[in-house]
Amino acid sequence: MTMDKKLLTIAGISAVVVLTAAQRPTPKPGGYVNLKVLPKNISSKELQGIMVDDFQDGLGVTCNFCHANNPDGHGLDFVSDAKPEKEIARKMMRMTLRLNKKDFQQKHPLIGSEGLIVTCNTCHRGEAFPEGTPGR
Repeated sequence: MTMDKKLLTIAGISAVVVLTAAQRPTPKPGGYVNLKVLPKNISSKELQGIMVDDFQDGLGVTCNFCHANNPDGHGLDFVSDAKPEKEIARKMMRMTLRLNKKDFQQKHPLIGSEGLIVTCNTCHRGEAFPEGTPGR
């Protein structure tokens, strides 16, 4: 094979690689699926902070409180909405954001932000079911 043919072959392969890469969707930062309240582009560090600081510490719960087990029995299925506690957590996050925005005039409140006036801990204080919860 001559040098010209080698260069043409390399150029052709390069063009195919570039075109193929351009057609693929760019993965989202974090790559998380089924986020309905938290930002779609949340980083792993931010998500981990919210799960630990707001849920684990604020409610005194672990991941399996809201997240269902994987069908194969190994670990948790973080995408699944099988447990009603997950939707309750979403409703509580929306409520927290609404309170901070409407009652405390925060322009762009975000779950996990240190600037929030009302947080999970405001009511829960380390308990999964705060004082005054029906049935408690």
